[in-house]
Amino acid sequence: MLKDSLQNDLDHFNSLRPQVPVDRRSFIAAAIAAGFAASAEPVLAQAVKTPMDGLEGGDLKIGDIPAYYAVKKGSGKRPVVVLIPEIFGLHEYQKDMCRRLAKVGYFAVSSDPFFRSGDLAKVADIKEVLKGANALSDQQAFADLDAVVAWAGKQKGANTGKLAITGHCRGGRTVWMYAAHNKKVDAAVAWYGPTFAEPTSVKPQNPVDVTDKIDRPVLGLYAGADQGIPMTHVERMRAGLHAFGNDKKSQIHVYPDVPHGFHADYRPTYRKEQAEDGWKRMLAWFKKHGVA
Repeated sequence: MLKDSLQNDLDHFNSLRPQVPVDRRSFIAAAIAAGFAASAEPVLAQAVKTPMDGLEGGDLKIGDIPAYYAVKKGSGKRPVVVLIPEIFGLHEYQKDMCRRLAKVGYFAVSSDPFFRSGDLAKVADIKEVLKGANALSDQQAFADLDAVVAWAGKQKGANTGKLAITGHCRGGRTVWMYAAHNKKVDAAVAWYGPTFAEPTSVKPQNPVDVTDKIDRPVLGLYAGADQGIPMTHVERMRAGLHAFGNDKKSQIHVYPDVPHGFHADYRPTYRKEQAEDGWKRMLAWFKKHGVA
Protein backbone atom coordinates (compact mmCIF):
# COMPACT_ATOMS: atom_id res chain seq x y z
CA MET A 1 0.00 0.00 0.00
CA LEU A 2 2.90 2.35 0.73
CA LYS A 3 4.39 1.58 -2.66
CA ASP A 4 1.12 2.57 -4.31
CA SER A 5 1.08 5.79 -2.28
CA LEU A 6 4.57 6.74 -3.47
CA GLN A 7 3.71 5.98 -7.11
CA ASN A 8 0.56 8.06 -6.79
CA ASP A 9 2.69 10.95 -5.52
CA LEU A 10 4.93 10.73 -8.58
CA ASP A 11 1.98 10.43 -10.97
CA HIS A 12 0.40 13.49 -9.36
CA PHE A 13 3.63 15.45 -9.73
CA ASN A 14 3.90 14.47 -13.39
CA SER A 15 0.31 15.55 -14.04
CA LEU A 16 1.12 19.00 -12.68
CA ARG A 17 4.12 19.37 -14.99
CA PRO A 18 3.19 17.64 -18.27
CA GLN A 19 5.48 19.94 -20.26
CA VAL A 20 8.56 18.83 -18.28
CA PRO A 21 9.41 15.11 -18.34
CA VAL A 22 10.44 13.74 -14.97
CA ASP A 23 13.89 12.18 -15.14
CA ARG A 24 13.94 9.53 -12.41
CA ARG A 25 17.74 9.27 -12.44
CA SER A 26 18.12 13.03 -11.98
CA PHE A 27 15.68 13.08 -9.09
CA ILE A 28 17.43 10.20 -7.37
CA ALA A 29 20.82 11.89 -7.79
CA ALA A 30 19.43 15.17 -6.47
CA ALA A 31 17.76 13.43 -3.54
CA ILE A 32 20.94 11.65 -2.47
CA ALA A 33 23.02 14.80 -2.89
CA ALA A 34 20.59 16.76 -0.71
CA GLY A 35 20.41 14.03 1.92
CA PHE A 36 16.78 13.13 1.22
CA ALA A 37 15.39 9.65 0.67
CA ALA A 38 16.08 8.59 -2.90
CA SER A 39 13.02 6.34 -3.16
CA ALA A 40 10.67 9.11 -2.02
CA GLU A 41 11.08 11.06 -5.22
CA PRO A 42 10.66 13.76 -6.29
CA VAL A 43 12.23 16.14 -3.80
CA LEU A 44 10.51 19.50 -4.18
CA ALA A 45 11.88 23.01 -3.74
CA GLN A 46 9.26 23.54 -1.03
CA ALA A 47 11.25 21.32 1.36
CA VAL A 48 11.91 23.23 4.57
CA LYS A 49 15.58 23.93 5.33
CA THR A 50 16.22 25.02 8.90
CA PRO A 51 19.68 26.53 9.58
CA MET A 52 21.90 25.59 12.49
CA ASP A 53 22.20 29.23 13.59
CA GLY A 54 22.09 29.32 17.38
CA LEU A 55 22.11 25.53 17.60
CA GLU A 56 24.62 22.83 18.30
CA GLY A 57 24.44 19.21 17.24
CA GLY A 58 24.96 17.02 14.21
CA ASP A 59 25.56 13.41 13.26
CA LEU A 60 26.86 10.92 15.81
CA LYS A 61 26.78 7.27 16.80
CA ILE A 62 24.97 5.98 19.87
CA GLY A 63 26.78 2.67 20.18
CA ASP A 64 26.38 1.35 16.63
CA ILE A 65 23.22 3.37 15.97
CA PRO A 66 23.56 6.33 13.57
CA ALA A 67 21.85 9.36 15.09
CA TYR A 68 21.45 13.11 14.80
CA TYR A 69 20.68 15.71 17.45
CA ALA A 70 20.10 19.43 17.75
CA VAL A 71 19.69 21.76 20.73
CA LYS A 72 19.99 25.48 21.38
CA LYS A 73 23.41 26.67 22.44
CA GLY A 74 23.75 27.71 26.04
CA SER A 75 23.40 26.32 29.53
CA GLY A 76 20.39 24.60 31.01
CA LYS A 77 18.65 21.32 30.37
CA ARG A 78 16.00 21.09 27.66
CA PRO A 79 13.01 18.75 27.45
CA VAL A 80 13.77 15.84 25.13
CA VAL A 81 11.91 14.88 21.96
CA VAL A 82 12.85 11.62 20.26
CA LEU A 83 11.92 11.70 16.59
CA ILE A 84 11.24 8.29 15.00
CA PRO A 85 11.83 8.20 11.21
CA GLU A 86 9.77 7.02 8.27
CA ILE A 87 10.77 3.82 6.47
CA PHE A 88 13.52 5.75 4.68
CA GLY A 89 15.54 6.07 7.86
CA LEU A 90 17.58 9.01 9.05
CA HIS A 91 17.59 11.40 6.11
CA GLU A 92 17.50 15.18 5.74
CA TYR A 93 13.79 15.55 6.49
CA GLN A 94 14.27 13.93 9.91
CA LYS A 95 17.34 16.03 10.64
CA ASP A 96 15.56 19.23 9.71
CA MET A 97 12.71 18.39 12.08
CA CYS A 98 15.28 17.98 14.85
CA ARG A 99 16.51 21.50 14.08
CA ARG A 100 12.93 22.83 14.01
CA LEU A 101 12.26 21.31 17.42
CA ALA A 102 15.55 22.65 18.77
CA LYS A 103 14.64 26.16 17.63
CA VAL A 104 11.55 26.10 19.87
CA GLY A 105 13.48 24.89 22.90
CA TYR A 106 13.80 21.12 22.75
CA PHE A 107 16.73 18.73 22.83
CA ALA A 108 15.77 16.78 19.71
CA VAL A 109 17.33 13.50 18.68
CA SER A 110 16.59 11.05 15.89
CA SER A 111 18.21 7.72 15.09
CA ASP A 112 18.18 5.34 12.14
CA PRO A 113 16.04 2.32 13.12
CA PHE A 114 16.96 0.41 9.96
CA PHE A 115 20.74 0.81 9.87
CA ARG A 116 21.29 -2.94 10.13
CA SER A 117 19.73 -3.21 6.65
CA GLY A 118 21.93 -0.44 5.26
CA ASP A 119 21.25 3.21 4.53
CA LEU A 120 17.69 3.01 3.20
CA ALA A 121 17.73 6.72 2.33
CA LYS A 122 20.09 5.83 -0.53
CA VAL A 123 18.06 2.89 -1.83
CA ALA A 124 16.08 3.86 -4.94
CA ASP A 125 13.91 0.73 -5.21
CA ILE A 126 10.92 0.98 -2.86
CA LYS A 127 10.66 -2.82 -2.73
CA GLU A 128 14.15 -2.97 -1.25
CA VAL A 129 13.34 -0.14 1.14
CA LEU A 130 10.30 -2.05 2.42
CA LYS A 131 12.30 -5.27 2.68
CA GLY A 132 14.93 -3.54 4.80
CA ALA A 133 12.42 -1.74 7.00
CA ASN A 134 10.29 -4.83 7.52
CA ALA A 135 13.30 -6.80 8.77
CA LEU A 136 13.35 -4.71 11.96
CA SER A 137 11.59 -6.34 14.88
CA ASP A 138 9.62 -4.30 17.37
CA GLN A 139 11.75 -5.61 20.22
CA GLN A 140 14.94 -4.46 18.49
CA ALA A 141 13.33 -1.08 17.74
CA PHE A 142 12.37 -0.71 21.40
CA ALA A 143 15.88 -1.63 22.56
CA ASP A 144 17.42 0.91 20.18
CA LEU A 145 15.05 3.65 21.33
CA ASP A 146 15.79 2.78 24.95
CA ALA A 147 19.49 3.26 24.12
CA VAL A 148 18.77 6.63 22.51
CA VAL A 149 16.80 7.80 25.55
CA ALA A 150 19.57 6.57 27.86
CA TRP A 151 22.15 8.46 25.80
CA ALA A 152 20.08 11.65 25.93
CA GLY A 153 19.79 11.28 29.70
CA LYS A 154 23.58 11.62 29.96
CA GLN A 155 23.81 14.82 27.92
CA LYS A 156 24.30 18.09 29.78
CA GLY A 157 21.69 19.89 27.68
CA ALA A 158 18.96 17.25 27.98
CA ASN A 159 16.30 16.51 30.59
CA THR A 160 14.73 13.11 29.96
CA GLY A 161 12.52 13.71 32.99
CA LYS A 162 10.46 15.54 30.38
CA LEU A 163 10.31 13.09 27.49
CA ALA A 164 8.24 13.18 24.30
CA ILE A 165 8.30 11.07 21.15
CA THR A 166 6.95 11.70 17.69
CA GLY A 167 7.22 10.06 14.30
CA HIS A 168 5.75 9.85 10.82
CA CYS A 169 4.42 6.91 8.81
CA ARG A 170 6.30 3.79 10.04
CA GLY A 171 7.67 6.01 12.76
CA GLY A 172 4.09 6.90 13.69
CA ARG A 173 3.33 3.21 14.16
CA THR A 174 6.38 2.90 16.38
CA VAL A 175 5.20 5.88 18.44
CA TRP A 176 2.03 3.99 19.42
CA MET A 177 4.00 0.81 20.14
CA TYR A 178 6.78 2.51 22.10
CA ALA A 179 4.26 4.47 24.17
CA ALA A 180 2.93 1.11 25.31
CA HIS A 181 6.48 -0.10 26.00
CA ASN A 182 8.14 2.80 27.83
CA LYS A 183 6.15 4.29 30.70
CA LYS A 184 8.67 7.12 31.04
CA VAL A 185 7.21 8.76 27.92
CA ASP A 186 5.27 11.85 29.01
CA ALA A 187 3.68 12.72 25.67
CA ALA A 188 3.63 11.34 22.14
CA VAL A 189 2.38 12.35 18.70
CA ALA A 190 1.92 9.76 15.93
CA TRP A 191 1.64 11.18 12.42
CA TYR A 192 -0.34 8.86 10.10
CA GLY A 193 1.13 5.72 11.65
CA PRO A 194 -0.43 2.43 10.49
CA THR A 195 -2.54 0.93 13.25
CA PHE A 196 -3.14 -2.50 11.72
CA ALA A 197 -1.32 -4.92 9.42
CA GLU A 198 -1.00 -8.66 9.07
CA PRO A 199 1.12 -9.89 12.01
CA THR A 200 4.61 -11.17 11.25
CA SER A 201 7.26 -12.97 13.26
CA VAL A 202 9.08 -9.70 13.91
CA LYS A 203 5.92 -7.62 14.37
CA PRO A 204 3.47 -10.00 16.04
CA GLN A 205 1.29 -7.15 17.33
CA ASN A 206 -0.13 -3.92 16.02
CA PRO A 207 -1.09 -0.68 17.76
CA VAL A 208 -4.72 -1.89 17.84
CA ASP A 209 -3.53 -4.92 19.84
CA VAL A 210 -1.88 -2.86 22.59
CA THR A 211 -4.52 -0.21 23.25
CA ASP A 212 -4.89 -1.61 26.77
CA LYS A 213 -1.24 -0.71 27.43
CA ILE A 214 -1.26 2.78 25.90
CA ASP A 215 -1.82 4.78 29.06
CA ARG A 216 0.57 7.53 27.94
CA PRO A 217 -1.06 10.55 26.26
CA VAL A 218 -0.74 10.00 22.50
CA LEU A 219 -2.11 12.32 19.84
CA GLY A 220 -2.75 10.58 16.52
CA LEU A 221 -2.80 12.79 13.42
CA TYR A 222 -4.34 11.07 10.38
CA ALA A 223 -5.23 11.80 6.77
CA GLY A 224 -8.80 11.32 5.61
CA ALA A 225 -7.70 10.46 2.05
CA ASP A 226 -4.86 8.14 3.07
CA GLN A 227 -4.76 5.29 0.53
CA GLY A 228 -2.67 3.10 2.82
CA ILE A 229 -4.46 3.62 6.13
CA PRO A 230 -8.23 3.30 5.71
CA MET A 231 -10.45 5.15 8.14
CA THR A 232 -11.78 1.79 9.33
CA HIS A 233 -8.32 1.11 10.79
CA VAL A 234 -8.22 4.53 12.43
CA GLU A 235 -11.67 3.98 13.93
CA ARG A 236 -10.61 0.56 15.23
CA MET A 237 -7.75 2.26 17.02
CA ARG A 238 -10.08 4.87 18.46
CA ALA A 239 -12.49 2.15 19.60
CA GLY A 240 -9.68 0.18 21.22
CA LEU A 241 -8.50 3.17 23.21
CA HIS A 242 -12.07 3.81 24.30
CA ALA A 243 -12.62 0.18 25.33
CA PHE A 244 -9.81 0.40 27.89
CA GLY A 245 -10.52 3.95 28.99
CA ASN A 246 -7.30 5.21 27.41
CA ASP A 247 -9.16 7.65 25.18
CA LYS A 248 -9.32 9.88 28.25
CA LYS A 249 -5.59 10.50 27.73
CA SER A 250 -5.12 9.88 24.02
CA GLN A 251 -6.85 11.52 21.07
CA ILE A 252 -7.08 11.03 17.32
CA HIS A 253 -7.53 13.92 14.91
CA VAL A 254 -8.31 13.35 11.21
CA TYR A 255 -7.68 15.90 8.47
CA PRO A 256 -10.31 15.30 5.76
CA ASP A 257 -9.35 15.02 2.11
CA VAL A 258 -5.58 15.06 2.54
CA PRO A 259 -3.18 12.26 1.55
CA HIS A 260 -0.75 10.16 3.53
CA GLY A 261 2.49 12.06 4.10
CA PHE A 262 0.85 15.47 4.29
CA HIS A 263 3.64 16.74 6.55
CA ALA A 264 6.46 15.51 4.29
CA ASP A 265 7.42 18.87 2.78
CA TYR A 266 9.90 17.30 0.38
CA ARG A 267 7.19 15.31 -1.43
CA PRO A 268 4.09 16.16 -3.52
CA THR A 269 1.85 14.88 -0.73
CA TYR A 270 2.72 17.94 1.35
CA ARG A 271 -0.24 20.04 2.42
CA LYS A 272 1.05 23.24 3.98
CA GLU A 273 -2.08 24.23 5.93
CA GLN A 274 -2.60 20.83 7.55
CA ALA A 275 1.13 20.29 8.11
CA GLU A 276 1.45 23.58 9.97
CA ASP A 277 -1.72 22.94 11.95
CA GLY A 278 -0.46 19.49 12.93
CA TRP A 279 2.88 20.93 14.04
CA LYS A 280 1.08 23.46 16.25
CA ARG A 281 -1.10 20.70 17.69
CA MET A 282 1.99 18.62 18.42
CA LEU A 283 3.76 21.42 20.28
CA ALA A 284 0.58 22.24 22.21
CA TRP A 285 0.20 18.54 23.11
CA PHE A 286 3.74 18.40 24.44
CA LYS A 287 3.17 21.55 26.48
CA LYS A 288 -0.17 20.31 27.81
CA HIS A 289 1.50 17.19 29.15
CA GLY A 290 4.47 18.91 30.73
CA VAL A 291 7.11 18.51 28.02
CA ALA A 292 8.01 22.18 27.60
